[in-house]
Amino acid sequence: MIFETHAHYDDKAFDHDREDLLNLLPKEGIEYVVNVSASLDTVDNTIALVDKYPYIYGTVGIHPSDTGALNEENFLWLKEKAKHPKIVAIGEIGLDYYWDEPEREIQKPWFERQIELAKELGLPLVIHSRDAANDTYQILKNSKADEVGAIIHCFSYGVEQARQYLNMGCYLGIGGVVTFTNGKKLKEVVEYAPLDRLVLETDSPYLSPVPHRGKRNTSLNLPLIAKEISRIKKIDYETVVSVTHENARKFYFREGLSK
Repeated sequence: MIFETHAHYDDKAFDHDREDLLNLLPKEGIEYVVNVSASLDTVDNTIALVDKYPYIYGTVGIHPSDTGALNEENFLWLKEKAKHPKIVAIGEIGLDYYWDEPEREIQKPWFERQIELAKELGLPLVIHSRDAANDTYQILKNSKADEVGAIIHCFSYGVEQARQYLNMGCYLGIGGVVTFTNGKKLKEVVEYAPLDRLVLETDSPYLSPVPHRGKRNTSLNLPLIAKEISRIKKIDYETVVSVTHENARKFYFREGLSK
């Protein structure tokens, strides 16, 4: 059974068939799904999904591009939402210098505040980091984020940055980009990184793997990602699925909790 560590099934791309698709996933070997919040609006959407589907869990957090909407009042609201029993992480949070909006002086303090929230609640972190490797690493290090743990979602940096994050105890989220012909850098990271530090993700509805690139992504494509990891690391597919599943359980379900 496969563990989907990062999807956005509250996205409007699923409005026409969400229920049919989500009911299909367990029948197709997807045992768990973590639906990831990215904005204030998506927090309640995520909680509605985790309440409806036994195998869906969620995260609460504000994507760096949406941190301009945060203030002290809604940050307290966010904290209360994060106490829901099926919320298993704070995320996705981090830094995004590709869009560079809002300005970095807004992104950074809210990143730090959300890390502190995770530490206060004893929840791990789901990290978004785009074109911001050094600042992301330094904030995680200075905030002692290793005390709660982190997945670097949709890992997009090279082997040297991977080494830094792995040495901090982070997991690397591997998605459809690993199947792209221009995904050489990620393929090198997958070859380098220990399997017990990798987790599978789709970022649905985004970043569909080959041969579905450019189309809507779903967790049904996770086997394509696992097969590519298997090919790169020269290990059997079943081992990739089993080890990444166990990694995700350890990360999200903490201390052997039965979920």
